[in-house]
Amino acid sequence: MMAHIGIVGAGLAGAGAAYALRDTDHDVTILEKSRGVGGRAATRRKDGCRYDHGANYVKLPDDRTGDLVRDLGEDGLVDIAEPVWTFGADGEIAPGDGADEHKYTWEAGITQFAKRLLAETDAEVRKTTRAESIARGKAAGRDGGADTWTVTDTDGAEHGPFDALLLTPPAPQTADLLAATEWSGEEGEDALAALRTAVDGVEFRTVRTLVLHYPFELDVPWYGLVDVDKAHEIGWLSREECKRGHVPDGESLLIVQMSPEWSTEHYDDPLDEAADAAATRAADLVGDDRLTDPDWVDDQGWRYALPNEGLVGDTDDGSTAGADGDGVADAVATAREAGLFPAGDWVAGRGRVAAALWNGIDAGESIAERL
Repeated sequence: MMAHIGIVGAGLAGAGAAYALRDTDHDVTILEKSRGVGGRAATRRKDGCRYDHGANYVKLPDDRTGDLVRDLGEDGLVDIAEPVWTFGADGEIAPGDGADEHKYTWEAGITQFAKRLLAETDAEVRKTTRAESIARGKAAGRDGGADTWTVTDTDGAEHGPFDALLLTPPAPQTADLLAATEWSGEEGEDALAALRTAVDGVEFRTVRTLVLHYPFELDVPWYGLVDVDKAHEIGWLSREECKRGHVPDGESLLIVQMSPEWSTEHYDDPLDEAADAAATRAADLVGDDRLTDPDWVDDQGWRYALPNEGLVGDTDDGSTAGADGDGVADAVATAREAGLFPAGDWVAGRGRVAAALWNGIDAGESIAERL
């Protein structure tokens, strides 16, 4: 029997779930608040340049990720050859450990990952549709009278009914949705309260990205620099010109992702002020005074950029979010039995492209098994 699946968010977790459901008979609808897909795996274009201003590339932590990337088509695929080097609180740059040999994006940008996943599916993506509330109940006209999920957007339109619903926004936004969820019955109310508490406990780091363009090329041996001490005001700096098809010859485009502390403090600073601060720090770090004067700039704030921990998945210390790991697992299990699935890098506990993707794929496969 065909089921109706709803997915909130067209980032890599949502796209991965739709991809996992591509060979089933189920109908999939994705509600995406923005005008594009990919979430933080995002690409922009300006003045002849393309740049990945959120996630910078896809790493291949295992063979299955590499196989999937290649299965989606190797046309336009870019393997960044230059290495990632490191720096610390003192700003001293040093070669990395050489473990970053494969870093993939596409000539058209990293947003291609979600686009290519979704192109393999029949999913309907409803863009500029922001979910505001969720309700569980019996849907009129549905056989068997089973409980289903309905999503209401900020314009008051209803979407559904869905036999299963996947929630992929960052944990704080998912917690807000759960706070606006109606799930009657004692078991549902208890599970919803426990799940909301657990999701609300997943902390995120804020990152503000500054994009700095220059009419000259940098002569350095690295693609990116990462702060291993997590004590510098710059957390990450990389060169988009190392990605084929992104920056015209003779130009440089820096992606400067500021530290969570700096980003939180200066999140709402005007662009010119934030860009000037980033350019000054980039010039000092790289040791090139020319970098203080970019000829154009851009930015993007990621209020919920990277999770500090996971809901039920792996974390750096093996823990789960919330005070009661078993209670979290029980709440998630109860929600899944009712057809409500959280997914994303914050569920897995690792702020990586592949983590979001495979958590979404795993959720999609779980939905297919249950329906």
